Amino acid sequence: MDILFVLVPLSVVLALAILAALGWAVWRGQFDGIEAEGERILRED
Repeated sequence: MDILFVLVPLSVVLALAILAALGWAVWRGQFDGIEAEGERILRED
């Protein structure tokens, strides 16, 4: 039972870290133009 006092806050912190990383990636534009990368390999230069 004592391990729950460690695991529950640890899982909350981990979930917040994942959300922060996802938010950072979205705000930095990592997911802009996803379709363009798929089309890029089909175009001839």
